[in-house]
Amino acid sequence: MAVLFVCPERKGILLNSRFVLISGCSGGGKSTLLAELRARGYPVVEEPGRRIIAEELVSGGNALPWVDTAAFLRRAIDVALKDMAIAKAHSGWVFFDRGLVDAASALEALTGEPVLHPVCADHRYHARVFMTPPWPEIYVTDTERRHDFEAATAEYQRLTEMLPMLGYDAIDLPKISPSARVDFLLATLDGVTPPVA
Repeated sequence: MAVLFVCPERKGILLNSRFVLISGCSGGGKSTLLAELRARGYPVVEEPGRRIIAEELVSGGNALPWVDTAAFLRRAIDVALKDMAIAKAHSGWVFFDRGLVDAASALEALTGEPVLHPVCADHRYHARVFMTPPWPEIYVTDTERRHDFEAATAEYQRLTEMLPMLGYDAIDLPKISPSARVDFLLATLDGVTPPVA
């Protein structure tokens, strides 16, 4: 049975938060979107998972999603917490390519450990989480993304169902150009959603 969890200070904390989480389907265009935000001068925090995979491949470590998924996700939680602490030094919007919610929800789904609500209650992002929906036309695998499109879609579905239980408003990004996606995202953060053709 799912338990609804809403932070009591939701309006005060979330609506004023500068940390914007971009999550969703792997291969849905998150990295391209973040590159466009960076080009416009916004601070961007790279995906913890990709950084961990790169380090583990160089060092010969086992905290890889295809070797020891639980160790990988525990490390991703630690990296995401450090990222949030470091990001406090920035002013204005800070955009996160995945983060704490992604790692904690995946670990709980994998192991059954009740980590999601405790860790995410104290470390919050903006109320609106932007989701890249499944987009098979642009999906590709690489040395760091080895799972198939079906697994990526299942991940997106899990996150879409879980975010409202944490008090977040999950907003799908339209399947448009990266520049237009950024315009949509920024306008939505300002409270005005432009029409999408």
